[in-house]
Amino acid sequence: MPNPLLDRHFLERLERLTIHWQRSFPGLVGGHNRSNFAGGGQEFLDHRNYHSGDDLRAVNWRAFMRLDKMFLKMFQIEPRVPVRLLLDTSVSMSATGTPNKFDYALQLAASLCYVGLVRLDTIEVLPFSNAIHEGKTCGGGRHRFTPLSRFLEGLKPAGSTNFLAVSRQFLNDFPQRGLVIVISDFLDEAGCEKALQYIGDYGNELMLIQLWADEDRTPPWSGEFDFVDAESNARLHIHVDADARRHYTEAFDLFSASIKTVAMRNNGKYTGLPTSLSLEEAIFGSMARTRSIA
Repeated sequence: MPNPLLDRHFLERLERLTIHWQRSFPGLVGGHNRSNFAGGGQEFLDHRNYHSGDDLRAVNWRAFMRLDKMFLKMFQIEPRVPVRLLLDTSVSMSATGTPNKFDYALQLAASLCYVGLVRLDTIEVLPFSNAIHEGKTCGGGRHRFTPLSRFLEGLKPAGSTNFLAVSRQFLNDFPQRGLVIVISDFLDEAGCEKALQYIGDYGNELMLIQLWADEDRTPPWSGEFDFVDAESNARLHIHVDADARRHYTEAFDLFSASIKTVAMRNNGKYTGLPTSLSLEEAIFGSMARTRSIA
């Protein structure tokens, strides 16, 4: 019997965490993150002038008796914001590293979903490569984690990455704004920044989590090599020396910075994680420092 994605001790530690977002979204009442939208809630927010058609039950009648003017009471609401997790299942995610990026991504996705389930968030997991594949909606409490874990364990890496096609499909299928978590290596020959910006431009908050194997950022090899692209099968013959490795690492860091820029530009969050980093340190260290979770 295969080992579970997350052991019981780790799940118990996750119960102390909360997924955070910064924007205010109109959603269904009952979430844990406060919104600045006015509505039916417990905590008083402000008054505004009464307009024809407003609910008379929200009128501040005491103020009306004193001032002979009708004001509407507004309260803080706590919406269940749509949380959608785009999980990269392309071939490049399984190409390198121990553990490889794909296995690491599954554990990370499972962790975030469990945090959401404990806090009664509803999270929709959407595997993608060159398109968004059949997903899984999880919500309703921690007892719903087992079906979600089985769904993740059944995923296999396949296909090439096409962020532009994925972003168009996402915006067409999910018009309601919310938090969009993307777990990926973001390796797309056509680039990913413009596609991610499209999702942000439609009012979604982005939480971008970039995964890489150590050799993705710092190649350990020297000499003559034929490199084969895991997704396109394109071949490249190059000579690797110390200068080439240094230039490659600099280019990789610039690429990571461009992804972070997209997140920051949209008041979102970015976390870069090497797969050599333990899952515990990734969540309770790196992601906690970026306030993705707390």
